[in-house]
Amino acid sequence: MEVIRSGKALGAEIKGIDLSQNLSQDEIDGINKAWDENLVLVFKNQNLDDPRLIEFSKYFGNLDLPAPNPFGINFSPKYPEINVISNVKKEGKPTGILGDGEATWHSDMTYQDVPPKAGILYSLEVPKDQGDTHFANMIAAYEDMPNELKNKISDKILIHDAAHNSAGQLRKGYQEVSDPSKTPGARHPMVFTDPNTNKKTLFIGRRPHAYIVGLNIDESEKLLDQVWKHATQAKYTWTQRWKANELLMWKNLFVLHKRDAFDPNTRRIMHRTQVTGEIKISA
Repeated sequence: MEVIRSGKALGAEIKGIDLSQNLSQDEIDGINKAWDENLVLVFKNQNLDDPRLIEFSKYFGNLDLPAPNPFGINFSPKYPEINVISNVKKEGKPTGILGDGEATWHSDMTYQDVPPKAGILYSLEVPKDQGDTHFANMIAAYEDMPNELKNKISDKILIHDAAHNSAGQLRKGYQEVSDPSKTPGARHPMVFTDPNTNKKTLFIGRRPHAYIVGLNIDESEKLLDQVWKHATQAKYTWTQRWKANELLMWKNLFVLHKRDAFDPNTRRIMHRTQVTGEIKISA
């Protein structure tokens, strides 16, 4: 197994391993070590069906079922752990979530009290040179943050919106709320310490509908804009430029990610699993 670092703030390619085969404990340990060090890993030229994707994902923890989607449809009834990310429609009906629009910077399901540990995404069909996925390192962003801004957020609690997905679509069963302070979702400290590494990380979920508890709306909006401008600078990011048959895995608590929009006349189909959270977020 070979680890090829991206040379950026995060991200590495793992070579010399076939994920369609059972992995040894040494291989799993090697992947975990590289994952801790790089936060995002990519395995290229793989050949995985849904059962094998699920089995691989389970090396890293229990798996969540997909979150409720705006359509109220189970897109993978045979393999319920699989979340289908697709813009393809059959007979006018969607076959997966998120469509072809942009998915803005976010971490997954941080509106839960114990957010997911990780996301694992496998590409089946992708448009050429479109629909890239970008990642930002929140440990590096916090370490590099000006002390004045660190002090402003050191004891702040943020409401993480449960009502919308990362494409901005309203989830089934929720209503729009105009006042951010009334946003439904979990409350988490904006900075927390990873109990495994003792490193501090920014934890900001997603920008739309967020609110810092105890501030008036204007103060909250202004401070959030400052934090997000800092956290998403190019120097903290790395980009996955997709080809088919690639598997990507990321540490959900320590990175943000986003997806570019792409031509709706092309096809993009991904299958995704989600590793159950193990850390309750606390300062």
